[in-house]
Amino acid sequence: MTRTTHPGRCDRIGIAGAWRNAICTLIRTLRAPACALAATLVVAACGPQGEPPAPPPLAIGVVEAVQRDVPVTIELVGQTRGSVDIPIRARVQGFLESMDFVEGGDVEAGQQLYTIDPRPFEAKVVEARGRVAEATTLLAKSKADLDRIRPLAEMRAVSEQDLDASVAQYEAALGNLQAAEAQLDQARIELSYTVIESPIDGRIGISAAKVGEFVGLEPNPVVLNYVSQADPIRVRFSINERDYLRLARQVADLRSAGGDRSPEDRQGLVLILADGTEHPYPGTVVAYDAAINPTTGTFTIEADFPNPGGIVLAGQFARVRAVAEYRDGAVLVPQRAVTELQGIFRVFVIDDDNTAKLRTVELGPSIGNLRIVESGVEAGERVAIEGLLRLTNDAPVDPTLTTLDALAPKPGSGD
Repeated sequence: MTRTTHPGRCDRIGIAGAWRNAICTLIRTLRAPACALAATLVVAACGPQGEPPAPPPLAIGVVEAVQRDVPVTIELVGQTRGSVDIPIRARVQGFLESMDFVEGGDVEAGQQLYTIDPRPFEAKVVEARGRVAEATTLLAKSKADLDRIRPLAEMRAVSEQDLDASVAQYEAALGNLQAAEAQLDQARIELSYTVIESPIDGRIGISAAKVGEFVGLEPNPVVLNYVSQADPIRVRFSINERDYLRLARQVADLRSAGGDRSPEDRQGLVLILADGTEHPYPGTVVAYDAAINPTTGTFTIEADFPNPGGIVLAGQFARVRAVAEYRDGAVLVPQRAVTELQGIFRVFVIDDDNTAKLRTVELGPSIGNLRIVESGVEAGERVAIEGLLRLTNDAPVDPTLTTLDALAPKPGSGD
């Protein structure tokens, strides 16, 4: 029988007899340790491994929700103006002859500001005086005629018709004199208008006309300047119907409560300037509109703020902060602890076993950097303020407690 040779076997060695057997034995001897080593490595690689160590709990900052009585405020955009703003008008026509003030400076009531060329008006005064003199002479003549005719009429030396004519002439002369005197008064008034004085104490602006210009008739300047009182400074602002109702109810509650609130709370209004700083003097409402504007749906209010240093000028944009309502026993958490997803607000509450629990909350108004929580968190519970993007529900954490006061923005920080 012929023997079949398989590839990889010793039979493939082209040596016959004892030499072939010896070589095959040597090959098997050398191959055995390599196979054993390979088998060991395969078993080691494919054998069961130990579980990786669990990650440490996430270190986060937490703060306790607190319960406080807080005022809820609203901020309204407005514009400053003088408590009294008076336009300085040219009440007669003429060439501006002098400007007797420093633009942008302070002026006093009765101080001369402008002079308009008075010569045309002085001529009118002289003319009116002449008419008065003429009317006076005619009145004297008519009175003398009447005095002569009246005794003659009593003796029937003249007719009643002559007496009536003499009386009529006297009455006409008297009327002409009164008209002439009125024209003289008018001429004097117009002459007085050539000197323009400040009606109030205040600050005057930049003049709309310079010396030599013709004023008092359009298109030439008619309003020459403005004098404004900046102490107190007035702020005009508007609120919508909803905020108006909240504010009106709060005012009514304060009036009915009497002394339950502090004077600072009753004062109410705070002026916030364009740079974010607060005006040091509180304000009070001094005027308001009679009705809601049906076109804009807003209610206009004016408030005065003391401005002794004159820092605030008319025409500045500002915000007014007002107390709209008071919340007694409100639960507060930091604004930074709240996340929002598709209109749903959530916070992470840390249980006693330091496990994060995701809760849905209902929020109220903001109080500075805090937020009122209507439901979902109780006072004293710890909420996470750090690592919110890495936290998951039921995740273990390593909390570090922080106080609300430590989170308050520092003065001058711009927060």
